[in-house]
Amino acid sequence: MMRRYILLSGGIGSGKSSVAQLLNSRGIHTIDADTVGHDVLLPTGEAYAQVTVTWPSVVADGRIDRARLAAIVFDDPAALHCLESISHPAIRRRIMRLVAASDAPIVAVEVPLISDFLPGSWMRVVVDASDDVRRRRLRARGMKERDIDLRMMAQPSRAEWLESADWVVNNDGDPDALQAEVAEFIDHLSD
Repeated sequence: MMRRYILLSGGIGSGKSSVAQLLNSRGIHTIDADTVGHDVLLPTGEAYAQVTVTWPSVVADGRIDRARLAAIVFDDPAALHCLESISHPAIRRRIMRLVAASDAPIVAVEVPLISDFLPGSWMRVVVDASDDVRRRRLRARGMKERDIDLRMMAQPSRAEWLESADWVVNNDGDPDALQAEVAEFIDHLSD
């Protein structure tokens, strides 16, 4: 069987992580770019030194306080672009090492981006949920409205996500509906 690569994306609160867990439970190796992004910001991470030099105020007890960093970059598009220019190359390299080390026939990488973040031929699967559903989920996680607005504005619109998709997993429903959506996608992969 030829190895397949899936780029699992969608806006914040769409349910990418839930879909990734379902894929993983069905034998698809999943990698979370956000987790890798946290790792590159650790004191041993590839982006730590440059981030701490660029924003020294985000360092607390020798570590990057991600909440402080988020407060800066999600309120300033230029600062967000700067952080991405520092962290994204390190995240890409680490993800590609994880993909290369995997022996799974299908590898999915969960990313909050549309762009060609990873090299090669990746099937783009977008997890979709209405903005109202996404906002409700984010409020349930404890996010404040202003933070929700800033994060959603920093990401592509729902229409842009959908336009980028090779396959769409609808996640406006309940967990059973999501499981059915994922099962349909896995059946599609088997065709």
